[in-house]
Parts: sequence; C-alpha cells; structure tokens
Amino acid sequence: MRLRIFDKLRLTPRVEESSTMGLGSCGTFSLLFALLLHAFHAKFGAQAGVSSAADRSFHRLEPRVGQTGAGVSFQVSDDNSEQKWGGKAGLGNEAPKTEPIRENAFSEIRHVRKRSAQGVSSSRTEYRRAGDEAKGSYPRQSDPYLDTSTFALSGDSAHNQAMVHWSGHNSSVILILTKLYDFNLGAVTESSLWRSSDYGSTYTKLNDKVGSRTVLSYLYVCPTNKQKIMMLSDPEVESAVLISSDEGASFEKYPISFNVLSLLFHPAQENWILAYSHDSKLYSSMDFGKKWQLVHDNVMPGRFYWAVMGLDRESDAVHIETRVAKGRAQYVKCRAQRCKEANRQYLFLGHVDTNSLVVQDEYVFTQVTKSGRASYFVSYMREPFKRMQLPKYCLPKDMHIISTDEKQVFAAVQEWNQNHTYSLYISDSPGVYFTLSLENLRTTRGPTGNLLVDFYKVEGINGMYLANKLLDYRVKTFITYNKGQTWALLPAPAADVAGNNIHCVTPFCSLHLHLEMSENPYTSGPITSKKSVPGIIVATGNIGTELSSANLGMFITSDAGNSWRQIFDEEHNIWFLDNGGALLAVLHVPTPIRHLWISLDEGKKWDRHTFSLAPLYVDGVLMESESDNHIITFFGHFSHRSEWQLMKIDYKGLFSQRCMDGDYQTWSLHNKGELCVMGEKQIFMKRRPGNRCMLSQDYSRIYSSEPCQCTAYDFECDYGWERRTDGKCSPAFWFDPNGAAKSCSAGLSFLNSTGYRKVLSNNCKEVGRNAYSPRRQGCRPRPPRGLRLTTYGGELSARVGSNVTFMVHLQDGDSPRTSVQLDFGDGIRITYSNLSRTDDGIQHVYRATGIYRLTAAVENSQGSDSTVLYLHITSPVERVYLSAPLVTVRGKETNLTAVVWPSQVRMMTFFWWITNSSEPIITLDGSISYTFQKEGTNKVTVQVASGSTVMQDSRDITVKDFFRSLPLSFSPTLDEHNPDIPEWREDIGRVAQTALSQVSGVPSHQLLVCLYPGLPTTAELFILPNEHKRQTPEELQMISDVFVTILNQDLVHFELKVDTRITVYITQQTLAPLVDSSALHSGSAMLVLISVVFLGLVAFFIYKFKRKIPWIHVETEDSREKESEVISTVSQNDNMSKVNLGDFPSGKDFMEKELEARKGGSMARNMDRIVTREYPNCTNV
Repeated sequence: MRLRIFDKLRLTPRVEESSTMGLGSCGTFSLLFALLLHAFHAKFGAQAGVSSAADRSFHRLEPRVGQTGAGVSFQVSDDNSEQKWGGKAGLGNEAPKTEPIRENAFSEIRHVRKRSAQGVSSSRTEYRRAGDEAKGSYPRQSDPYLDTSTFALSGDSAHNQAMVHWSGHNSSVILILTKLYDFNLGAVTESSLWRSSDYGSTYTKLNDKVGSRTVLSYLYVCPTNKQKIMMLSDPEVESAVLISSDEGASFEKYPISFNVLSLLFHPAQENWILAYSHDSKLYSSMDFGKKWQLVHDNVMPGRFYWAVMGLDRESDAVHIETRVAKGRAQYVKCRAQRCKEANRQYLFLGHVDTNSLVVQDEYVFTQVTKSGRASYFVSYMREPFKRMQLPKYCLPKDMHIISTDEKQVFAAVQEWNQNHTYSLYISDSPGVYFTLSLENLRTTRGPTGNLLVDFYKVEGINGMYLANKLLDYRVKTFITYNKGQTWALLPAPAADVAGNNIHCVTPFCSLHLHLEMSENPYTSGPITSKKSVPGIIVATGNIGTELSSANLGMFITSDAGNSWRQIFDEEHNIWFLDNGGALLAVLHVPTPIRHLWISLDEGKKWDRHTFSLAPLYVDGVLMESESDNHIITFFGHFSHRSEWQLMKIDYKGLFSQRCMDGDYQTWSLHNKGELCVMGEKQIFMKRRPGNRCMLSQDYSRIYSSEPCQCTAYDFECDYGWERRTDGKCSPAFWFDPNGAAKSCSAGLSFLNSTGYRKVLSNNCKEVGRNAYSPRRQGCRPRPPRGLRLTTYGGELSARVGSNVTFMVHLQDGDSPRTSVQLDFGDGIRITYSNLSRTDDGIQHVYRATGIYRLTAAVENSQGSDSTVLYLHITSPVERVYLSAPLVTVRGKETNLTAVVWPSQVRMMTFFWWITNSSEPIITLDGSISYTFQKEGTNKVTVQVASGSTVMQDSRDITVKDFFRSLPLSFSPTLDEHNPDIPEWREDIGRVAQTALSQVSGVPSHQLLVCLYPGLPTTAELFILPNEHKRQTPEELQMISDVFVTILNQDLVHFELKVDTRITVYITQQTLAPLVDSSALHSGSAMLVLISVVFLGLVAFFIYKFKRKIPWIHVETEDSREKESEVISTVSQNDNMSKVNLGDFPSGKDFMEKELEARKGGSMARNMDRIVTREYPNCTNV
C-alpha cells in the first residue's frame, strides 16, 4: 500500500505503510545505516520524509557536525513493498539537516566514534546457542527455540557508515559496504566491502576484487534482477561504476564522465537506468551502466520518470521536468536514447511551476501559478490535461496528493481559512472532480519541509483508513470502513495490560493512535498492519480525550478496529513473522537489551527469548517476513568501542510443522456489527491462536466474499453536493444541479446525478431503482445562457506567433444544437455547427502584436448569447536604444526617442527618468520632448515595459548655452575592425578625442567625440565652451574653423593597432542615427535630409549656370573660386604619406597662427558657418 504525500504538487512524497518497505527497491532487504556515537541508544525523535515510486526522491538526514547527538538516517527497502524512510535525532537535539537520496540508494545510520583512524581491531567472534536461556545444550526438538550466530566486522572499526543489502527471496547473499566519512572534508576517505553467502553466518572482505585503492560510496541493486549490483566510487577519488552480475561475487569497473547524484532503474527492463548528475543533467544507460548518453540538461532533481508500462507507448519513454526560468519549467516527454529537440513532446501547453511534475500510476500531475493563485492539472490515462475541480469556494492555498491507488486520487488541501490543518478530498476516477471527506487533518512538517499527514491506509482491508483530526482544539483518531464516506472514533480497550478495567466512553473518551511514519526504518514504527494478515493492526497510542505523547502503550486489534486490547505499557517495535502468523516485539529503549518477545496468538501471550548473552545496543532489525527462511538479522554494538555486531537469528525452531486445514479458523469482517463493508460480506481465514505451525505463503486469506445490496453507506456526495447533518447530500449554494444538461439535445435523455456517486472499489450490487444512482432525464430545448470565452490557461496575453487555445464554456443550453461563431479580431472568423465540437479548444495564431477584441456568439432555435474577450498579443523586447542628443542647448526643446528591437513590438509602456526626478514621466509613445533649464550633465534613463519584460537604456546629455559640432569620418580601414558594439565605439571616440586635442591644443574637456552605430564608421565632434573662462559663440566658431583646417589637411590620426593607422576626416554629409523609421520616432532626421538635398540642388544649379544669370555678381564668384583652390579638400588617397603627431607644430603654435590668419579674414569668408543646433544622438547602442 502506498500513501504518498507530494509537497505542493511538487510532490515530495511520504509513504505510509504498515508492514512492508520498498516498492521497486534495490533488493528484498537493503539497508544503509550510519551509527552516531552519542545517538547509539537514543530514542528516535525526528520525523523524516519518505518517498514513493511517485517521485522516488529520498532524503538522507545529515548529522550536524560538532553537535552532541548528531542526527542519524537510514533506509530499508523491500522488493514487495514501498521504500521507507526514517530518521532520529540525538539526545536533546533537534532534527538533523537533510539532503536528497535517490530511490535504490540505501540510507545510513551513522555513529561517530571517538577512536583513532585505525580503530581497535579484534578477532572475529562467532558463537552458536539455542533455546531461551541456552546453557550449552540443545533442547528437545519439540521445544521452541531460536538458533543464533554473531559475526563481528573486524578491522573496520574506524568506519562510521555502513550499507547493508540482503537480496532476500531465499537468497543467502548479504552485502555490507562500510565507509569512513570525514565530516571535515565532507567526503568518504576509506571503504570496505563484505559479502556473506550463508545468510550472514560468515563474511568475506572483497576489497581486492573491487580494487584496494578504490573508495566506494554507494550500493545499488537492480529491482528486477537482484543478482545485478552497481556500486559507485567516490567522485573525489575517481568517477566510476563497478558492476556485478553475480550478487557481488565479481565486479567490473567502468569510468564515467559525470558525478552521479541518483539512479532510477526501469520497472521492467533490468539493464535500463537513468542517472541524475550534480550539474542537473540526466543520462541514460541501456547496458546497466557500461555506456551513458545525455538525455536532457537543466532537469529538476527528482522530476524524471520512466514510462509506466501499459500506458506509455514506448517502454523507453522518459517524462522530464526541465527548468526554463526562475520558477518556471516545462514538461517534456521523449525516448531515453533519442531526446533531441525534434523528438521531444511538450504535452502541457505553456510553462508549469518548478518541482510540480509527478507521473504516478495512471495520472500525471502538474501545477501552474498565476497572479498568486495556483491551478492544478491532471492527465488521466495519458489523455489531455484537465484542471482539477475542487468545490468552488474551497480556494486552496496548498495542495498535496496523498494517494493514487485504485484509480482514485486522495488529496490533502489547505483551504483559505486553514493555517495548520488540511482537509481530505477524494476524486472520481479521472482525478478531476473532488469532494470533501474529512476536515482538519493533523499535519506536520518533516526535516526537509515535506508535508506529513496523519492518514493511514490499513493493509488487507478494502476501504479502511485511519486519520487524526483536530476537533475542538484536540487531536483525535478516526476510522472509516467505506473509504472516507463516514468516520467514527476508535473504541478504547475494556481493560489495561494488567487486567484493570478502563472506564472510557465515546465520544468523551476514546483510543488515539500515532499514525506518523517510522523514524527508523529498522524499527516497525508507531503503527503497522500487513496485507497477509487482514484485520490485525498494532499501534502505539494512548487512551483519553486526545492524542498524547505521554503514557504511551501498545494496542492491537484482531477484528479490523472494532475492538482493541492493550499488549504492552511501554513502546515496542513490533514486526510480523512467518507470513504474518507471528509477532516479534523488541523494547524501544536507549539502553542495551538481551531479550525479545514472540507471540503466536495475536498478542494474547508473549514468550520471552534471549537473543544475546551480553546486552546489545540494537541499532536495527532486518527480516524477510514473506519468505520461507525464517531469518532475522539484528545489528548493533556491545559498547561504544566494540566492533559492529551482525546477529543472525533463525526462528524456525519455534514451529513444529506446517499448518494443515484443521489449523485454521474463520472470522467475519464487520463495522460495529454491520457485515456489509464496502458493498460485500467477507469471511477471512487465519491460523488458530496458539498453534505452533508455519503458514505457507500461498494460503488464501479470504475464505468467502458475497456482494450486498447497495445502501447509502456505499455512496459519497457527488461534486457540487454537500453532506448534511442527517447524512443526506444536498447541492451547495453555488452549484446548479441541472448544469449537466448543457450537452443534452432536445428529444434525447441523459443521466443526471442525484447528488451521490458510488464509492470507487465498492462492490455492492444495485437491485432495481434506488435513490442514489443517477436518474435518466429527458432533454428539453433551452436557450444558451452563461457563455464564457477564456484561454486554456486563463491568461489574457500571449506571445506573437504562439499557438493560443481558446475554450468556449456554456453554463446552460442545448449544446449539440447550438452553433458557435468565434471572431478572433484579426480578420479571421470561424464557425462550428455545434458547441460540442469545441470541447478540446479552438487554436489560433496571431502574427502581429496588438490588443485583439475576440467575440464569441452562440445561437440555437431558442435564443442566443455572446461574450467578448480582450487579448494582448506581445512580442518580447530584445534591445532598447535611447536616441538622444549628446549635447543640447539650455532652454531649447530636446527630442528623446526610445528605439526598440524588434520594431514590431507594441503594447509597451515607457518610463522616463530625467536627472534626479523622484517620479518618472510615463508614456505609451516612444518619444517625448523635454526642455533642460540648467547647464551641466543630465542623466536620462528610459525603461520599456512589455508584458513581464522590462529593459532600459541611459544617456548622459550635456546642456550648454551654445556649442559647435562637426561631422567626422575615418579611413575605410576602420570599418574592417568595427564590431559595431557600444564598448568599441566608446573607446574609439576617446582615442579620437585625444588625437584632436593634441593636434589642436584645445583642452580635451571641451571636446566630445561620439561614434554612430553601423557602417561606414562615422562620428560627430562636439566643441563646448571652456568652463574656466568665458567664451563667446564667435570664439567657439573660430575654434571650429581651426578644426576644419586641421581635418582637411589630414593632420589627425591615431594607431588602431601595430601598422594600422586611422585618419580622421571632416565630412559634409548630414549624419543621422540608425533608428527605426516607423511613426514611433521623430521625423527630424528625414526633414534635415530633404533640406540638405534641396540646398545641394540649388548650389549645383547656381554653380552650373551662374554666368548666364544676370543678377549673379561674376567678380565675387571668381574670387570665391580662386579661394577654393587655395584651400582644397584633402585627397583620401591611401598612398599619401602619414605623419606622426610629433612632426607637427605644437597645438598652441598652430592655434595662434590659425587665429591670426582668420583675423585677416581670408579664410573666414570661405568657411560655411556651423550654426548652433541640436544634433542627433551618436551615443552607443
């Protein structure tokens, strides 16, 4: 039986079970233990999470290094049952820290011993004894006796961790891996491997077979072939796997290129394995670990699953949850050896929450959170996902899947008004519609934060569960016999263990049981039951008004909870022996013990046996309860410095013969006298109490079974219905019981719920017409009403080019006779003849961004209805560039433009932060005009928000009363080295600025050189007034004229690299930034370009025809032509000789000469004035 608790549908499950441990485990008995010095005999006090096959994620409790009584952890697995986890804390310590361990990796019981690294070596001790208090002679063959032998692991006393594997199924092989774990280094430094082939009587050390220098860290056993064993070497030493095909008799070593964090074996194919690495990559092997292939990267830990046989088409299919962003993941399905992108299936539309994928039995669960509210989805039998429907105003804050057994989902839901409790909900077969079963379940959190729910399935009895509920601020234990349809308190025993009468009357007083998982899997835990012995439950509990941890005793029922007896007044660990026919009890104390108790009559009488001559600190007990070998293994130690003791106990001597027909008796299952339980009368067979005969594995437990006629107890309230105090179901205020008729056509009929649905797995027989079964009802014509149009996931936005699925919901109406028309708002319209054809959704792809108005209209002969949905189609913003002038004039309006890539992105909001403003300017347009009122440097930042994406760009704008600028160009060689990135443009601008300052003598703080994006490489030189002395616009113009002369004479250059010199030129073309030319941006650049072209044509016309135009002064023209010849444009011939900066006069001398010449007026008349104006931005993108 598997009760799984999945953490937030992230499903960190816990398995609650009664008597078996380890479904799909690595062996019939495998255990991993680590013994702690101060916790040898500590009472187990920490709760550990337990995993099931649902996500196979185990948690190993890590000791807190340096603390007294550090935590311990361990795991047992049984091939015929669930993996089971437990943990304990040392004396006075809180629960230890945890880390995950994968299924089939055995956990550990650790004890840190205060001894040298070499330890204290002693020779192997072995002795045999028989009988109760053996004195050296064997009893008569007819007397009951135990046959024991002890083996001490010698030479490994320094090792503080061990892993034990018992193959079971009548195999005599036991493997033990001992390790020395250095807590300071956080690594295993030594290891030894031991093997026994005689059920643990003797052991042989196998270090030479695996390599004397090999340090082993973990032991795995194939669940489908126990002879195949895989061991991992410690990755700190080497990354390798050691493989055995003969139960550890021999090994082969294979190197691997990754560090294994966990393994997952295929449920049917013995050679197929999935391995999860420390870097979140998933690998697969089809030859039991010899060769590995990468399946997928960015895989969430514990969120990968093999195919479920009979449900997935390909047996090598793998279900994976992959991380795509923080908090978001994708559900991917592919084949283990063919998982390239082209072969992957994305079975859930859109992203899911991380750690939410669970593939369990017939179900696949996942979770999506939007706007702070989680929605839960389920796929049944690999069909499309559907939203799980809880009662309308349940409003879950948290949800955990407890069980998926018997094609039904049990879920623990924390409703909006609950803080420390959860409510139990039960679903229909597809796992979609849930109804309330029990409110306010007691819950706790395990060491890893996983939810632990006090809910227990009784093995062997269909529909029987136990639960602890908070009622009137007190925790009480309840029992159900009809799968949660009704619950009742447990009756207290009539007398205590000493025979004294107990006066306890329900509901004021009752029996309360601890239902939590065993903290130590080598102990039985507080409650146990077994499928092979239906009706027997043994549990730790107390009698009174509420559940308590004081005055605990052991209680047993032999009639499935109808009556109870107290068997011990102290806590014991109790196991079933001999296929459930006998009980073994070991006192649960932190002190050493010598005795055990065995009962053959369901706990009425207990025989004490001495299993050790010296008191033993018992660390764990192993057994294979469903085999014919009748062997128990105790492991522990005599003292803190002694060797580990492995004690083999053969209890076959307790029985005289195998059971015959006359050794059995029958008993009837009932619920307080009612013989019909889950719709049938069942009579079970069990051994007569006190008979010392051995049970066979194949004897039938059920003697007879007869179906009963259905009654109210065989039905639960249907979805939307609630149970009243009188036990009847009535519709909730929010539920329309006639809503099921929406898909019904006039003239036909349908089955309408009466408010009840039959409890799943109930076997009652329906005779005639009863008040609980659905009733056939005729369909009548109705107009459509309550039309709703939504997207599949409820989103109101989608990415451009993505496939959007729309769902059309009709609250009431004749769906098969109602047509529907959907206008997508982009010119495309689609019509369906009936609404039922839209059940799977309507898909559409939008090719452009924008807000679309979708209209859905339905119509039939009785009327019509319509609804509207506004859908935002967005495109992700890839890059933002703030186009703004580098220098602007104070008091003059400045244009600021945000250029967005890709250019078709719309639906954006712009936030403009200017200088030290405390609030931004918010616009829906990508351009604003702003006037700077003060001189200086002003920082402008624009943030662009599109959907959930926000990007920004910033510029520093220098504000002056006036300035001058010149357009620049460079040698074509520079284009060959231009990567067109912002950093490169900034560096080249700085180098060019330095070269211009050196040649001209103008201080560099007066110059700004800004390169434009794109090719050819162009730039702009800005000349600013000197801040230290007043300069007039005329003086600034004179400096500009000097730069024109310098640049025209090819005097400015710089070295880009060795043997690569770049010359800076002046260019007369108008520069504009490479910005998007859509309406979003300013048209000033286009206006300037048109003006330049027009002026150029006018100049050309005057020059060409000047002598033919009478009003043109010819003499002035001639003089201008001659002056133009004197100062000609510098040729850009690459063959011209280049001169270093040092070859020229100093900047000061050059400036003086130029200014003197310009005062004479010869050159001033030739130069075109550069007027004060706002220049396009050349700041880097």
